[in-house]
Amino acid sequence: MIINELKIGNLIARIPLIQGGMGVGVSLSGLSGAVAAAGGIGVISTAQIGYRDPDFDKNPIECNLKAIGEEIKKARAIAKGGIIGVNIMVATKRYEEYVKAAVKAGVDLVISGAGLPMTLPAVSGDAKIAPIVSSKKSLSVIAKYWKKKYDRKPDLVVIEGPTAGGHLGFSTEEIEAYTVDKTKDYDAEIKEIIALADEMEVPVAVAGGVYERADMEHYLAMGAKAVQVATRFVTTKECDASDAYKQAYIDAKKEDIVIVKSPVGMPGRAIHNAFLDKVKAGERFMRGCRQCVSTCDPKTTPYCITEALINAVKGNLDEGLVFCGSNAFRADKIETVADIMEEFS
Repeated sequence: MIINELKIGNLIARIPLIQGGMGVGVSLSGLSGAVAAAGGIGVISTAQIGYRDPDFDKNPIECNLKAIGEEIKKARAIAKGGIIGVNIMVATKRYEEYVKAAVKAGVDLVISGAGLPMTLPAVSGDAKIAPIVSSKKSLSVIAKYWKKKYDRKPDLVVIEGPTAGGHLGFSTEEIEAYTVDKTKDYDAEIKEIIALADEMEVPVAVAGGVYERADMEHYLAMGAKAVQVATRFVTTKECDASDAYKQAYIDAKKEDIVIVKSPVGMPGRAIHNAFLDKVKAGERFMRGCRQCVSTCDPKTTPYCITEALINAVKGNLDEGLVFCGSNAFRADKIETVADIMEEFS
């Protein structure tokens, strides 16, 4: 199959691949800049992006807002004129301020999920905007509201399926139906979403379980214009996570990939480890609140997801939550971004 470039308005990516945003600290300027330089779209996750700042525990939101501009600037220096985007969760506390910070820093594309980004057009400035959806209904609600309120349509739609990594926009029962029992076929939902997006003349990228070129060809044949890939990029030299974090992917077996209940109220996909055993046994790891998402209740949650994700990305895996996609067990070596992009080109 001949692979065509991805056009999002005046943005043109030579390779129709968007690197998925991975927080906390997994996809920052190093990874995103390298993907953009290689012809794709590099994406920085703003989820607790300022975690390395000495003042983070006292002023997490302020550190995050500062780091957004810094990371975009560093990514630009690596990207060599390539396209840089950000992934900003709607559930983020002071969500609109995060979007404004990214726009002020000159980001090209804002991708937004973990909720419906109803107010995104109001704060996106000149940046292109892309909602993440998992159903035709979600896209319909967003599109109708944006048209009526802002006379605006999405510049891109990202469909995130049930085999994706991290927090998932599905119930546990839905995940099992799609991925374990196979009583439901998610491709059918993808086709419906693409059909609606085609009516609006908006390109679609499919995310979740895309690991190799054959996966991309499958979705392009269905009418998608691009794919979003995250897990595959974790085990690259350029990924911003620690070596120990990357090694957890390489060491993982298929049976180690599990669905967990996140403190923020959504199911998530992660690598089973000692930390999850401790949580299951009833240990509580809640030491202060880092003001991450509005759906978390610090009084009742068993652990601070920010702290658990920071521990993991730094390499303290026994005290950390290692989010991953369904194909994480397939990683068997450290690659380079350039090698992966060449495979998908």
